[in-house]
Amino acid sequence: MLINNTYKNPETELKVDNLVGKSYSILDRIKMKGNGSPKLEIIKSSIQIHNILQLDNNRNTCNIELRPNGIIICFQKRLETYQLIIPYYKLVIYKADADTYTFYKDQYFIKVLITNPKSESFIQRVLEEKTNTSFN
Repeated sequence: MLINNTYKNPETELKVDNLVGKSYSILDRIKMKGNGSPKLEIIKSSIQIHNILQLDNNRNTCNIELRPNGIIICFQKRLETYQLIIPYYKLVIYKADADTYTFYKDQYFIKVLITNPKSESFIQRVLEEKTNTSFN
């Protein structure tokens, strides 16, 4: 589900919470040593996301937020915030080469460039969470 989350909407927040779970509490975030990724550079995307990314000439970057049952990929264009909501059961991750990963959900995908070891370790955490959640 791709949404514009610039303005808070209780109905949309409820749908997001039902798909990927509520955001972790502060205590849980401290225990996890954070639940967000470093900034990732978007190098390719599906047509729906590509059309949004073309709205300005700034660098295309995103962040990933871990949730109990999935991830949220956030990116901004102009002054608006967009989120791609991906539950773990629909998440597919491909490692194309040494420094790129592609996140798929149905007809949407985002290919990101990994530029530092923290980003690599975060994606490994996403894979571990997906595996652990799949078996529960």
